[in-house]
Amino acid sequence: MSAAAPAAGPLPGRATGSSAGPRELSTGALAAVFVRLKLTLLRNGLHQSTARKTVFIISLVLAVLFAFAQLLGFVLARDSDYVTTVGVLYAAALAGGWAVMPLFFPSGDETLDATRLVMLPLRPGPLVAALTAASLVGTGPLFTFCVLLGAGIGLAHSWAALAVAIVAVPLALLGCVALARAVAAANIRLLTSRKGRDLAILSGLVIAVGLQGVNFAFQRLGESEDGLRALDPAADIVQWLPVASAISAVDATADGAYGIAAVRLAISAAALAVLLLWWRRMLTRLMTSPDGSTLAAASEQETGGGDGRLHRLLPGGRTGAVMQRALRYLWRDPKTKAGLVSGLALGAIIPLFYVLQGNGSIYLAAFATSMLGMQMYNQFGQDTSAFWMVLQTMSTTRDAYEELRARALALLLIALPYSILVTVAVAVAVDDLAGLPPALGISFAVLGAMLGTGAYGSARFPYSIPQDNAYKNVAPGQASLAWISLAGGGLLSALLVSPLLAALFVLDDARLWVLLPAGVVYGPLLAWAGLRLAAPLTARRGPEILSAVSKG
Repeated sequence: MSAAAPAAGPLPGRATGSSAGPRELSTGALAAVFVRLKLTLLRNGLHQSTARKTVFIISLVLAVLFAFAQLLGFVLARDSDYVTTVGVLYAAALAGGWAVMPLFFPSGDETLDATRLVMLPLRPGPLVAALTAASLVGTGPLFTFCVLLGAGIGLAHSWAALAVAIVAVPLALLGCVALARAVAAANIRLLTSRKGRDLAILSGLVIAVGLQGVNFAFQRLGESEDGLRALDPAADIVQWLPVASAISAVDATADGAYGIAAVRLAISAAALAVLLLWWRRMLTRLMTSPDGSTLAAASEQETGGGDGRLHRLLPGGRTGAVMQRALRYLWRDPKTKAGLVSGLALGAIIPLFYVLQGNGSIYLAAFATSMLGMQMYNQFGQDTSAFWMVLQTMSTTRDAYEELRARALALLLIALPYSILVTVAVAVAVDDLAGLPPALGISFAVLGAMLGTGAYGSARFPYSIPQDNAYKNVAPGQASLAWISLAGGGLLSALLVSPLLAALFVLDDARLWVLLPAGVVYGPLLAWAGLRLAAPLTARRGPEILSAVSKG
């Protein structure tokens, strides 16, 4: 349903009679219109497909059940010593989620884009009120309300505290909604651009990293003798921050600290007023200023966007041209960028998490190397149907070899210094600088093995990467090709590196340093061998590769 749909009949705020002059629709009536608009958008979205309707119903049921479980948990934990800490931190976490979700899921709520209403005769004040009312409709607001209500009930141990909770819960909910809307309004130009779609694709990485952080935090809490009481210092700080301060005001009232409760309520109320004012100003600027994003893009194209400087740093001939194209893919293509950033982040986070848990080893740094080496697999899939242009330039085995070698060198520009940096960081973290030379040697061997097997897998098991689906990286019917390429390449790489791994158990500590020069020689040798084997296969299977990568 487009934003211009309400303009098909009489404009909101205008009388239908010919003798009556123009009048503005009241704020309450306008809010009702926007609530109906939100419900219509939800209903029309569910009519698009049965699968979307099924997913929405399942997610709604699960969210409601989980929300009521949280509410019931807070009610049953009213007499617990930890209910205050958990309630305050939970409220702060909800506010943080509302703040960042519009950045990563901009298409989750079509009413976030206020520019669709720019042609309607709406004033900023009533528009803010109407959009706020529309924001309270949906699964997210219902879940947030249930959790905040449970926290309010759990902390209310007196009639006075219950009265404060009646004010604090809606105040906290409005604070979350206003925060999300203000952030979305301030970044709407970004969210509707290509970079905004990049953020949406990277949301999976953020969630994965966040889950690792939560997992680590729960493990630390489980190992702590104080249990949840270890979170009290954090709760003591968070309880003075907006949204969480409204919930903590209930606890302060229950303790008889009415002055502190009033101050905390005032903090959340003041923050809500500031957010609404900021949101109103953002809407005014957004709906009265031109969109200069296209001008900025044109200016960047005219100046070359830095590609000229990059070209001067790369080798000449085909190698430099292919490397430049590959690096542009890494920077501009959302799927390729997401894969690279995921590899960079997870490759560093997983070894360091193991170190923090006390199970770390310097040789875990090879995991980071393998995450970057995996980017070599399915090199032609990122080209999609445009691979036909590359195919026109590969008439001989030599051409195919230079194409694959240049792509490997482009990845090596990032993977090699990254592997060194992570290995050194892990060595410092585990206080094992003596193990740095053999760990680097193994990392170099792993990188070379994965570059070689990745080149061969790209030619032997190519598959298409859908461009119209942010969360699907394999075209339908090609999942087996992806698994064979990645899993088979990983196992083969481990087998190729096994001689150096065996040397770790054979050599004594004084001789392990020889693994560094061995890796420096063995890694490039594996990469060269893989490229040599993949080149004739690539030249021979060019049409088959083009057909495979064009299915998405």
